[in-house]
Amino acid sequence: MSQDYYSLLGVQKGASEQEIKKAYRKMAVKYHPDKNQGDKKAEDKFKEVSAAYEVLSNKSKRAQYDQFGHDAFTRSGGNSASGGRGGFHDPFDIFSQVFGQSGRRGGGGRGGNGSIFDELFGNNRGHGPQSGDDLRYDLEIELMDAVLGLEKEIIIPKEDTCSSCSGSGAASGSGKTSCHQCRGTGQVNMAQGFFNIRQTCPSCHGEGQVIKNPCKKCHGSGLMRVEKKVKIKIPPGVDTGSKLRVSGEGEGGTKGGRSGDLYVVMHVKPHNVFERAGVDLLCEVPIDFVTATLGGIIEVPTVAGKTKMKVPEGTQTNTILRMRGKGMPALRGGGRGDQHVKVVIETPRGLNKKQQELLRTYSEEMGEEHHPLQESFLGKVTSMFK
Repeated sequence: MSQDYYSLLGVQKGASEQEIKKAYRKMAVKYHPDKNQGDKKAEDKFKEVSAAYEVLSNKSKRAQYDQFGHDAFTRSGGNSASGGRGGFHDPFDIFSQVFGQSGRRGGGGRGGNGSIFDELFGNNRGHGPQSGDDLRYDLEIELMDAVLGLEKEIIIPKEDTCSSCSGSGAASGSGKTSCHQCRGTGQVNMAQGFFNIRQTCPSCHGEGQVIKNPCKKCHGSGLMRVEKKVKIKIPPGVDTGSKLRVSGEGEGGTKGGRSGDLYVVMHVKPHNVFERAGVDLLCEVPIDFVTATLGGIIEVPTVAGKTKMKVPEGTQTNTILRMRGKGMPALRGGGRGDQHVKVVIETPRGLNKKQQELLRTYSEEMGEEHHPLQESFLGKVTSMFK
């Protein structure tokens, strides 16, 4: 093959990956053997565009092609593309990877029956059971709910399997008859230029059968709108973004298909005392400067109630002290996190004259050796102006 790969796909040399993929999809559908049965030229073209896409969609191979041209993939002993005939992968495998289904003649994907173009143009038969869709429900909870866990009842609006016809769509005692338009095949032939393309029958929507007497409750759809109460159990330790899966509580199925699942997504509200970081908690506790100076025992809030904590002598403001095992429970077991207590020294206000005089006396008697941070700072400032 001597034609330039870029020209073959109809793109410029600087085309993006998305442009190359889009061009390949268009060309692959146009020249696919299922659409051009017996046309050898179309089959060869299909192989050529597949080879071009395999090279240009791979950064390393594309760089070699841009530098050396076709010789990089055709010369003996060269850096050929790996696998397949002549150094390339099977074009049908490439087609399958791009379209997400089998590209072989006669199908082989999603049940293995019918042409690949039945799949591409949505002409799937729907005779079998149809599963319901999954649902998402966002639930906001308090931090203490995440600590302790809880059971909660929520209301889910959804399409559920009709209780009258069990999802069949037909009234009790009624059945289905063969569709007159497609004669039970579920598909009709549509002429498009030189081609006859099979499409889903508009009368039966690919079923091949029509309901003779539709269910009055669901009007033949097999589904009905309901608001269902669902009880969920929230385990201790959940965090914002945690998902709980409730099997079978999604949209209802039809024709005997299973219901989808319900996914409850947690959102934990911010707390006015605690800040959460995974399984650890952080809180700020104000203390007086006497306790900070001499040390002492203070009372600290935790999610399990108030507890006492020792403050070391000479504690500075913004010091963080750790309380092991006082944080959040781990979601999947394994103990609890820690609570980190940030102590903030509070400056007293509203002192009377006697209290002010006592503080002045204290200040006069205290030497610089008792204020190392202040002494260090003053030394830095002095050196700036030397």
